[in-house]
Amino acid sequence: MLYLFVALAVSFIVCLLLVRYVHTHSHLTSDSDLTGAQKFHDTPVPRVGGVALITGVLATLPFVFALEGEALGSVTGYALLALLPVFGGGLLEDVLKIGLIKTRLLTMFAGVGLMIWLLGWRIERVDVRWLDPWLMAPWLSIPLTLFAVVGVINAVNLIDGYNGLASAVGMIILASLAYIGLKVGDRQVTIFAMALLGACAGFMFWNWPRGLIFLGDSGAYTIGFGIATLAIALVMRNPGVSAWYALVLMLYPIVETVFTINRRLHRKDNPGLPDAAHLHQLIYKRMMRWAVGSVDLGERKMRNSMTSPYLWLFSSLSVIPASLWWNNALVLQLVAALFVLGYLWLYRSITRFRTPRWLIVRRPPRR
Repeated sequence: MLYLFVALAVSFIVCLLLVRYVHTHSHLTSDSDLTGAQKFHDTPVPRVGGVALITGVLATLPFVFALEGEALGSVTGYALLALLPVFGGGLLEDVLKIGLIKTRLLTMFAGVGLMIWLLGWRIERVDVRWLDPWLMAPWLSIPLTLFAVVGVINAVNLIDGYNGLASAVGMIILASLAYIGLKVGDRQVTIFAMALLGACAGFMFWNWPRGLIFLGDSGAYTIGFGIATLAIALVMRNPGVSAWYALVLMLYPIVETVFTINRRLHRKDNPGLPDAAHLHQLIYKRMMRWAVGSVDLGERKMRNSMTSPYLWLFSSLSVIPASLWWNNALVLQLVAALFVLGYLWLYRSITRFRTPRWLIVRRPPRR
């Protein structure tokens, strides 16, 4: 728990300083685009929450060396070293305020490559009998690991659309990773998961519900890289943990991403461009607009923040079963199928939802 509280305190203080002195760095760090497809804030807001996350996790490193020994401290240090290119690529996008697709992918591949080289963490089994023997070969295992981790990083970034959404979903997943790591005695996974969980919690104080600072690409990439690599490490290092646990654990961002790509390809849109048809955006448009319906600035911010708890609950529908049946592949496969069907049903139901006329808030015209 020490690592959680250290990371939380440092992340909280860094966010406090970024918010308090925003006037000194707003020209570099603030998101001033109020009109984009996924923009729902009303005033420029710092989008460098990733700085707080990485600082919070780094602050735990001296304690790990002092309390756990050099061996475990070195593993944590290597994991953070692999994280730095991913974080740096996201921070560059946050500062320049443009999507650097090639740079983003290069830094992500560099980070995953460092993880594989320094720690040896890679996908060696997926609990599919005919495929697992092939995954022992590096020529297949390494590309699959690169694809999976980069996919999860981008998936977390995709769901980062409202106050507290991506960070809280990441916290739910990290709590499960820490819990299962504790159950199987994997202290390396537990410590890193607790540190990143604490850093996210410190950030959440300032992000939800008031939205005083945003996660940014650097923050979303940090969370995505963290949960993906820890899930891979937990499965690889502990044969009793089903590989399906890692998949079911992260089903919400994964399914959202796959469904989004499929929808854009079906409509012949560019899969890399943002749109306004994600599940969280439909919940905002079809449900929260009439639940908190005026155009008042304060109520608009409330709509933004109150969208996220719906998705926290939805993501928990896969995380909780994964945490209960982490060693039962058959049950996890059933949960995965039910979750995908539930997502499709929910998406279809919301797209067909129409706000009742009597619930629409009608304001008298201004004179």
